[in-house]
Amino acid sequence: MSITAERKTALIKDYAKGNKDTGSPEVQIAILTERITNLTAHFKTHGKDNHSRRGLLKLVSQRRSLLDYLKRKEEARYRTLIERLGIRR
Repeated sequence: MSITAERKTALIKDYAKGNKDTGSPEVQIAILTERITNLTAHFKTHGKDNHSRRGLLKLVSQRRSLLDYLKRKEEARYRTLIERLGIRR
């Protein structure tokens, strides 16, 4: 249920601030959001997959931490990222 290399590269290209930027919070949050979306779709057919559910909770927690960090450091970047990803807060 992970994302393909092409999709990950596209996300990095869309959300990167610079040419070789792969570690900025925006890129990390975008990749985590894609993985969370994929896992959520997985649970529509595999409702009892509790091992993957634990992984989903870890991903959501990690994304939440990165979003909190971004909000604390630069709220304008946080707001634009929330708008672009369609995450409601």
